[in-house]
Order: sequence, then structure tokens, then C-alpha cells
Amino acid sequence: MVTRRRLIAVAAAAVLAASAGCANTVSETPPVGAAAQQSPAGYPVVIENCGEEYTFPAPPERTVVMNGGSVAEVSSMLALGLGDRIVANAQDYGASEVDGRQQEIEALSTGGLALNESGDIPREAMLALRPDFVLATYDGGFSADLGHATRDELRRLGANSYVPARSCGPTGTVDGEPVIEDGYELITDLGTIFDVPERAEEVIAQSRAAIAEIEAQVAGAAEKNVLVLFVGMSMGSGGLGDVGATGIWNDVLARAGAVNAFGDASEGMFADVSREHAAQAAVDGVVIVSYRHPDPESEARRLFDEFPQWAAARDEDFVVLSDSIYLGPSNAEAVEAIARMAHPERF
Repeated sequence: MVTRRRLIAVAAAAVLAASAGCANTVSETPPVGAAAQQSPAGYPVVIENCGEEYTFPAPPERTVVMNGGSVAEVSSMLALGLGDRIVANAQDYGASEVDGRQQEIEALSTGGLALNESGDIPREAMLALRPDFVLATYDGGFSADLGHATRDELRRLGANSYVPARSCGPTGTVDGEPVIEDGYELITDLGTIFDVPERAEEVIAQSRAAIAEIEAQVAGAAEKNVLVLFVGMSMGSGGLGDVGATGIWNDVLARAGAVNAFGDASEGMFADVSREHAAQAAVDGVVIVSYRHPDPESEARRLFDEFPQWAAARDEDFVVLSDSIYLGPSNAEAVEAIARMAHPERF
């Protein structure tokens, strides 16, 4: 069950990479003296992350991926062909728009871990794994107050750590609204750390090309007002439910020729929209973001029964998504699915 703190981490992870306060910058330090004999060509590599420098003497071999309610990190690792470097993975959204991705995630080792109350890796279990690299969705993943191993403890163990730049804060707080480009920075950094820069460039180029093709197909079409509703999260919101306000989904919608119908309903990531507000809104389409919901389509039907005045209800325009709406390597799938829902005449 995903708590509000964990879902905020999802969206903060769903937002990752490159902000003014803690952007990840990468530099390479040439080996010197004895280190030159021990390090592979091109290493050590130095990564600046959340105001600290982390030196990688070689590509990591024992990576642990913390949960935080995200799949951005594990999906990026798999997209880069780095699944064999993961000794324990705690991320699993339960579904993916990418063919075979969910099966890849399920095949990864979980390290036989007993997770804590928030579904993440406790300090003792983390240290026992003896990782050389730990990926967390947000800086709270390294919070002693939450029972996790700190970045300093991991460094003393010989392990580097990484937090997507937009999520450097302890609660996954972001500076500015996240965009798809932020995910490309995560992929680029991992490509540098693991010495697979060409593969990182290929993944990014494929995503850019796919999204550009969809943008061209919907160019000039009138923007459709789309509701983004998260179901299965058990977040306890009243009114309409857990409505996405500010988040990477707004960039996804824009690329698909749509706009968030409730994007101004809250300055935070999620909005509590009253039924009265919803009844007066113009909603042309609905995106249901499902987390292990047994029947996500029923949520769209429920909305259409309650708000038959919506154009979305009249035309039964909705799409069910899972991981592709969040930051990661699969945003192109979400852009295409929403564009086909919002502008079927263009396809």
C-alpha cells in the first residue's frame, strides 16, 4: 500500500534530474599513479550530486535500488542493459507500458530483504548487502530518522549513492515543475557512471524521436482538457479522488496536445478537487493512473456516470496508464497513448 509520503516520492522521482539548486554535473578525472593501474580506462569518474562529489573508481558491480514508490531508477537501469549489476531491487509498480519491462523487474533479485513499514530498505539490511552503489528516489531514502543508512555511512562502506537532482530534498521537494528532459539527465548520469554512454544516448534519442513524431501528428490541434486521476494509491483524498496537479504529467500532456484540466487546482503535486468543482469543469478526456488497481477502467466509468456533462463521458474518452506517466525512460508511451485518446482523428 502506498502512503502519501511514498507517492510524493514517486512524483518527485517521477520528476527527477537537473534543477538549479542541485543539478547533477559530470566530470572525468584522469587516473594518476597507482590508481591509473587499478582503474579501467576513463576512470575514476566524479559525479556531483546534491552538493557532494562522489568518485567512482570503476563501474559499480553491486547496485541496490531503493523503493520510494518509484520505478524511474530501476527502469532506467534496465533500459541501459544494467540489470546484472543490481543485487537488490525494491522498486516494482506492478505494471508497465513497455513490453517485457514488468517481467524484467520481477526477474531481478530482491536480496531477500524484509522491508520496513514504508516499504523500503532498513539500515541494517542495506549495510549487510555491502553495495558499491545505491540509488534512491529522494534524499529521504538516506535519512537516519526514517531508519535508512545515510550517505555518509554508505561512503564509509565504500558505496557511492545517487539521488535524482530534483529530489535532493528530504521529502522529495522539487524546484519548478518537472519535465521529460529531467529523465534524460538521469539516464545520462547512469550511462556515465556505468560506462555505457552510447547506450544512454541511444535510449534518449529513441525517446526524443518517438515523442517528436507524436508532436508533429497533433500539431495545430486544439488542446484537450484532460483529468489525471491516480487510483489504487490509498491516499485518502476526498472529493474527486487523487487528482494530479503539478507534475511531469503536465509535460507529457502538452506533448500529446492536451492540458491538465486541474493543473491550477493546487500548487502541490496533487489536488483535492470537490465534486462541485469537477461538475463545472470542462473535461475532454481522462487519464487513469493505476497502481495495482483490480479494475482501473471501472474508475473511468464511475466518473462518467457521475459527470455525464463532460465531453469525456459523452465520447467515453479515457486511457489507463501505469509507469509511463512518471519520470523514466518510457514517457514516449504515455505521450502516444494520450495523444491517440485526445486526437484520434490524427492517427
